[in-house]
Amino acid sequence: MLLLNAKNSLLSEIKASIENNLLADNQAISTLSLTDTLRHNILKTLITYSDKIPHPASGASPINSEVSNTLSRWQVLAYVAGIDLTIAKWFESHLDALSILHEVGYDKADLGWWAVWAAEGNPIGYEQGKVSGTKAWCSGANMVDYGLITYRNANDQAQLLVVDMRQSGIEINNEEWQAVGMQATDTATLQFHEVSAIQVGRANEYLERVGFWHGAAGVAACWYGATSYLADYLISAYQQKPNDYKAMYLGQISTALAVTQQYFHYVADLIDSQPQLSHELVIRQLRSQVEKVARQVMNMVGQALGAAPFCRHAHFARLSADLPVFIRQSHGAFDLQKIGELTSVLANELTDRQDNIWQL
Repeated sequence: MLLLNAKNSLLSEIKASIENNLLADNQAISTLSLTDTLRHNILKTLITYSDKIPHPASGASPINSEVSNTLSRWQVLAYVAGIDLTIAKWFESHLDALSILHEVGYDKADLGWWAVWAAEGNPIGYEQGKVSGTKAWCSGANMVDYGLITYRNANDQAQLLVVDMRQSGIEINNEEWQAVGMQATDTATLQFHEVSAIQVGRANEYLERVGFWHGAAGVAACWYGATSYLADYLISAYQQKPNDYKAMYLGQISTALAVTQQYFHYVADLIDSQPQLSHELVIRQLRSQVEKVARQVMNMVGQALGAAPFCRHAHFARLSADLPVFIRQSHGAFDLQKIGELTSVLANELTDRQDNIWQL
């Protein structure tokens, strides 16, 4: 996998733990066919590392001097995504919840499986410590211990609530989730009926904190991890049976992934060296780049290898089905519009020594 770095000792430890789970289930990473039980066992193992995985923008790693904390976090997410995007979806949300609580100064997060549910559009009410209303797009709904949910107060300000999902008064409806890709994520619509909840953070702090964008880059690391694993199938196929067409497709994919890989390193260093800034523009650009490369890799690997891996290889087939759904967390044309607007703002800040913002 392209982001795997032997100098990241935390990643090496996590990788060894997950491989033990796979061996116990008689699975090999090259031929993965995951059961729900194995997914849950792997996630439980990952959750035990929660307090060791650094928050974004937390500076240089005290353990790995050559790997920034933010990059170390992304390397873990990318590795997990290469194994299974359902597990990556759950684990990224879990880590994001813990980082959000850290950023808003909430230090009472209980041990367990957390999730962030931030989709808007349905009404949520919160009065006298009780939450009522509907929240859609909640992955892991039947399994998580705690949900960190957003709602809008009477002044239309974004607020955060911590909800213990093990209490009564919560209806979970999975019927709307008809996806083939990301089918196993247990994504549901929740209905709350005067359920106890704790409000955390200031009004609008969830959206205004710089970590909002740092977390968004972590999702892109998941996209990239799955993409790089799909590309690795083309390397193996070329090495087993070389031909010029496979080499051509591999050359295009290798170039796109290498450029994207270096941009991850650049953005991680930027976040850790300037943690007080959101870096919204470069992170939006990173997400857009990863989505584009993911589409390119899925298309070219399919053209190079034909139908066989889609039909005969469980791991390849699952990643290929899951990734198009997961990258729809990108906002497509809206993101490009915002990149254009932010680029224009940046161009107005040119110094006398610059002809344009892309000058070498």
